[in-house]
Amino acid sequence: MIWVILLSFLAYTIFVMWFSWYKTKGTDLTTSDGFFLGGRSLTGIVIASSLILTNLSTEQIVGLNGQAYGESMLVMAWEVSSPVALIIMALVLLPKYLKAGLTTIPDFLERRYDLRTRQIVSILFLLGYAVAYLPTVLYSGALVLDSIFSLTSISNMSPFMLVLLISLAIGVISLGYVILGGLKAAAMSDTINGIGLIIGGLLIPFLGLFALGGGNLADGVDKLLHANPAKLNAIGGDSSSVPWSVLLTGLLFNNIFYWATNQSIIQRTFAAKNLKEGQKGVLYAGLFKVFGLTFLVLPGIIAYLLYGNNLGTADSAYPTLVVDVLPVALSGFLAAVLFGAILSSFNNTLNSAITLFSLDIYKPIFKPHAEEKELVKAGRIFAVGLAAASVIIAPFIMFAPSGLYSYLQEMNGFYNLPIVAMVLVGFFSKRVPSYAGKVVIGVHVVLYSLTKVFLGDVNFLYVLSILLAVDIFVMLLLGRIRPRETPYILEDAKVVDLTPWKHVKSFSAFLVLLMIGVYAFFSPIGVAESSGGYSSTQIVFLAVNLALLGGVAWFWRNTNKKLDPPVQQTEKVNQEAVKII
Repeated sequence: MIWVILLSFLAYTIFVMWFSWYKTKGTDLTTSDGFFLGGRSLTGIVIASSLILTNLSTEQIVGLNGQAYGESMLVMAWEVSSPVALIIMALVLLPKYLKAGLTTIPDFLERRYDLRTRQIVSILFLLGYAVAYLPTVLYSGALVLDSIFSLTSISNMSPFMLVLLISLAIGVISLGYVILGGLKAAAMSDTINGIGLIIGGLLIPFLGLFALGGGNLADGVDKLLHANPAKLNAIGGDSSSVPWSVLLTGLLFNNIFYWATNQSIIQRTFAAKNLKEGQKGVLYAGLFKVFGLTFLVLPGIIAYLLYGNNLGTADSAYPTLVVDVLPVALSGFLAAVLFGAILSSFNNTLNSAITLFSLDIYKPIFKPHAEEKELVKAGRIFAVGLAAASVIIAPFIMFAPSGLYSYLQEMNGFYNLPIVAMVLVGFFSKRVPSYAGKVVIGVHVVLYSLTKVFLGDVNFLYVLSILLAVDIFVMLLLGRIRPRETPYILEDAKVVDLTPWKHVKSFSAFLVLLMIGVYAFFSPIGVAESSGGYSSTQIVFLAVNLALLGGVAWFWRNTNKKLDPPVQQTEKVNQEAVKII
């Protein structure tokens, strides 16, 4: 049977490689736009597929289902609430990004603030990729492939060596995509893998419901809805991992960073052929995120109803379900789809990393007058080094304490919100000075560190709920005390057509209604039962948080009026001055 699995795995994987080569063979990869941004030629479907595949990886598929197995549907918040951030991206930030003709987020930070701010943020991104994200993707991917192909029992290798060799294989294949094909090759492979992921991902809950119903799909659905309704509750209580009061505060701010300012994610939106296609891609991704709960959360609930608390660990819920319900003939296909998700997360992040290095570190520091061919060459060399470092680090993750991945996710909080604050303030405030970006990074790191020391038991989403307002206030206060001499003006780089998609607002409204409908369905007013743990504390926290945000918004508006008065008011003052003279 292992040969059946292997053949179907190779057939699908080789097809994806051929498709990527075929679609990119005419792209000029000697220029920075061609290599880093695919020649700014990506369409909405390609962008959406690449966004989703970069977002999805094996640790998310296994981890979220594991959390659902241990808690309830409340963990769907990480998926279902994402459209709000994506709508903000499509309507507010993407038009400005494309107007500026950006290649990287730090590129904008240099234009708005200064070169040092750009380089600090680029280094923070690169450190996060090299030390945490890329090795984790390799390690979790190696574990998944090992479980499907039973490589440990076949090879008799130690787990360390097995993870090292599988990580090396993934790294080499990813380098093939990134070095030989650039962003466009990775994006094209994501299009096919995205289709495969939808088919393969939906198979697991579908077959799981059959198993739950003893071979009858209707009975499985009935048991899912009525066997334990509390497991279907998506409204988190006080002690849950996602309390309901942070859905539109801390979780939203975290999502805005990820979907609207995180270089490894949004780089493919910079590669849109025009604003219309970019907005389509972002919002299509939002639609997919709403339905992502069907294979990122629901299988965990099905596993709980099938196995109860009899599994060794929560993270074994999804792999156990896959082995039990998936026919052997389809195992190779699912392995190939998961392999594609691993590759996508790795090579898209790697592509973003070398873009940051080439344009934000190598060119301004080492060779300011480098030609585009030199930048591409430097990026490729850096890709090899970064991939090698990630492969070496990956097997050592097995010696880390349990829960390290969740801990590392929280560590993003050290730098994510200052980047959000710098982008928002940078676009919507003309007089905040260049040094404000560096100051807010320092202030945020100190405050976030203090919460880890003195408020270690407090959910980090509560902390993020407060700190974004603090970060923005700090920057605005610095702008009020010592504003920049000349206002910042966002100039049109005229690299793509900025005509918006005619359905962007109606589609956004549809996404909001759909998101509300899904939450209503998985709540006590729908099919779920209350799991308890609610108190007035959440209401008080939300009220205080909204009041704080409202106060900062008022201060922002007042500051903008003071530093950049409306044209009509300025003309009136000038006329009065003339009369006095």
